[in-house]
Amino acid sequence: MRKFPLLLFALALLRAAPSTLSILKPVISDMEDGPGVPPSFTFVPGQFIFLSYEVTGFKVSDEQKIHLSYKMDALDPKGVHLMETDANVLDTTLAEEDKNWKPKMRQQILIPPLAPSGMYKIAIQVTDDLNKTATASQELKFEVRGRDVEPSSELAVRNFHFYRGEEDREPLATAAYKPGDTLWARFDIVGYRFGEHNSVDVDYGIAVLAPSGKVLFAQENAAEEKSYSFYPKPYVPGSMNLNLQSSIRPGQYAIAITVRDHAGNQTCEAKGMFKVE
Repeated sequence: MRKFPLLLFALALLRAAPSTLSILKPVISDMEDGPGVPPSFTFVPGQFIFLSYEVTGFKVSDEQKIHLSYKMDALDPKGVHLMETDANVLDTTLAEEDKNWKPKMRQQILIPPLAPSGMYKIAIQVTDDLNKTATASQELKFEVRGRDVEPSSELAVRNFHFYRGEEDREPLATAAYKPGDTLWARFDIVGYRFGEHNSVDVDYGIAVLAPSGKVLFAQENAAEEKSYSFYPKPYVPGSMNLNLQSSIRPGQYAIAITVRDHAGNQTCEAKGMFKVE
């Protein structure tokens, strides 16, 4: 009989003990308030990621107020932040019917348009501002299938290829054209230096060379890239097209590209060969 009051006292203590601040039911989706994507799902550059999760175990003041600070960071496979820390505050007063209410946090991430492939990470942290010692954190992972371009420690041109059409994905195995055709070429610029706020300042010129090496056409400033972004651009894509005159003679021609990195005071050149049959 003496043990029964002790048991009641223990149960009362258990009910009175504060619960631990926790993050529950984290969901990564490809649509707002949509279902969670399966582990095998891969996102692509330029796509939005929608994150949601619930919070429980927070302190409620005598005035039925709660005050939660929550933040999220998204990082690429090398630990580089995709965006500024998304920090928010939930400050509200609970009604009597909200006794078992769990706030649901919603945040979103835009994958940078030139993001590389790999396993990315989302780091969530929630702090109970009414109980500063209470912090909950959790990490989630998602996969991105991007376009990978080999980096360089100095200015360089990568993936200089010729194409039959503007929208073609696969380059020509043999860069051969006929008089009157339109030539398309694409390439990537890497190894430039970043300025303030990850700014990029590069431009390039092109020249068409005859089989003899004579310059048939030149454009010193064909295109430029002056931009800045929170996430550093891993490469700058370049492209060009050339209408081959019907009178052009058969032979081995070349396109020379001269790239200038104004932030890093660098210059590089690259050549691509094509044939007119």
